[in-house]
Amino acid sequence: MSTKNKKLSAWVAEVEAMCQPDRVEWADGTKAEYDRLMQLMVEGGMATRLNDELRPNSFLFRSDPSDVARVENRTYIASRKQEDAGPTNNWIDPVELKQTMTELYTGCMKGRTMYVIPFSMGPIGSPISKVGIEITDSPYVVVNMHIMTRVGAQVLEHLGEDGEFIPCLHSVGAPLEEGQADVPWPCAPIEQKYIAHFPEENLIWSYGSGYGGNALLGKKCLALRIASTMARREGWMAEHMLILRLISPEGRRFHLAAAFPSACGKTNLAMLLPTIPGWKCETIGDDIAWMKIGPDGRLYAINPEAGFFGVAPGTSMNSNPMAMRTLEKNSIFTNCALTDEGDVWWEGIERPCDDAIDWKGNPWTPDSGAVAAHPNARFTTPAAQCPVICDDWENPAGVPIDIFIFGGRRTRTVPLVTEAFDFDHGVFMGTMAASETTAAALDVGQRLRRDPFAMLPFCGYNMADYWAHWFAMGDRLGEHAPAVFYVNWFRTSRDGRWLWPGFRENSRVLKWMCQRVAGEVDARETPIGNMPRDGDLDLSGLDIDPDDLAELMEVDTAAFRADIDDAEAFLAKFGDRVPARLRDQLEALKRRLG
Repeated sequence: MSTKNKKLSAWVAEVEAMCQPDRVEWADGTKAEYDRLMQLMVEGGMATRLNDELRPNSFLFRSDPSDVARVENRTYIASRKQEDAGPTNNWIDPVELKQTMTELYTGCMKGRTMYVIPFSMGPIGSPISKVGIEITDSPYVVVNMHIMTRVGAQVLEHLGEDGEFIPCLHSVGAPLEEGQADVPWPCAPIEQKYIAHFPEENLIWSYGSGYGGNALLGKKCLALRIASTMARREGWMAEHMLILRLISPEGRRFHLAAAFPSACGKTNLAMLLPTIPGWKCETIGDDIAWMKIGPDGRLYAINPEAGFFGVAPGTSMNSNPMAMRTLEKNSIFTNCALTDEGDVWWEGIERPCDDAIDWKGNPWTPDSGAVAAHPNARFTTPAAQCPVICDDWENPAGVPIDIFIFGGRRTRTVPLVTEAFDFDHGVFMGTMAASETTAAALDVGQRLRRDPFAMLPFCGYNMADYWAHWFAMGDRLGEHAPAVFYVNWFRTSRDGRWLWPGFRENSRVLKWMCQRVAGEVDARETPIGNMPRDGDLDLSGLDIDPDDLAELMEVDTAAFRADIDDAEAFLAKFGDRVPARLRDQLEALKRRLG
């Protein structure tokens, strides 16, 4: 395979000269390539083939214990001006960072194959899609990119002679001398790991880690950090959001995009099975939404990914049956446990396991005193296999967004659901999104982790400018702007019981949102937003104590006033770059709370 794109050819030659691999291969995205690389990794001890009868064409990988998750303290936004990166990003001068990393890259692929992966984020040719080229020395990255993106010759054909692409350079940082044996999971020490973004150049350089978003550069690096900066320049949105279609019994379609911090049920909601009769949900995306304004003035979204890269622990037939069915075949598992039967296992899967090999490769039993699967163990699986995948999930035009949802994990203070008064108020809600640092503690007087729009680790520029971009998009959308809601599935009673059953029952809250958008129900106004009137939230068939429901919906104005101090301290980090409209919303909330 080759390319007619002169810029791409020149870049590949430049990287080859710098990294000095033994050979260069262009990834073609075929099944034959996938199978060949998997067999290569099985023979090299990097991959374990699972029992083909239990989980066909699926494999388990174990990473080095030092390389198990995103390394936020080694992730950089190298904008020319430090203030453009903002106070929530790590910044290094781009000239200095390139010099440091060029030294590391020099000769880093000796003894290895350099793979060139042409990939499309989004359906090839969609007006919302983007083309990336990842160069890597990791076959693990190649097979994961096969699942997570669209890879191969079609991408190069679409790119043509002068098409634009986003260059993504990755190395595990472990060159091999002649005759030196490889290890199952090569990577560099933590102090040599760099995940670097150069927003003015739409450029990504990653060195030293072979894991997850550090290495699959189409994921958070391109789809959020670089794409968010492109979206701001070009007038669209790149968001850390699931996309869901909800269909009413009458057949009306509603499209929702929702942003939650980690451990708040995002993937579960993306693959929801409603408990209320007649309502149906279809998955479009579980993690990322790219959105542009269409010819009719509405906001249209695509899922730029082709697969799901989800956290395995806690995933079960109870919490997410559709994810479990998606994982039945053609999947990659990383840092899960391996059972005697040759299948994967993890904590929270809700089936017993008496003997296994843990994620470090050691024998494990329930009495071992340690987890069998790493808490950040992952699955990579094709989205097309999801039983509730939407027919329009690859529609190049995208789907029209009716509703934005934000949320966080709060045991007290925040009620089950609130609707923003208007889009500006909705931007304020998204900005103030927060989760508790300790789930067992009360909100008042404790420290919260603010995670605006669930984008805190992923916004590629100053977050105050990001909020301004949301206001600007709202102005452009005008009457077509989606309605905005805030949810909290995690409120507990004063004696520590969950007040809401969550999981599939969350469909009841989504139904109320759709009814609000359709103008079918009114709401009661509270100081923090509009909320369901008594009887409007469909609780049919659900056994919930009236006192629990009252506490779940309670607006504790004293607790919200205390919460404002934390909000003001968070905004103070951004100084005078905070949009005036955001400060106006905070002052308006103060007045309403009294």
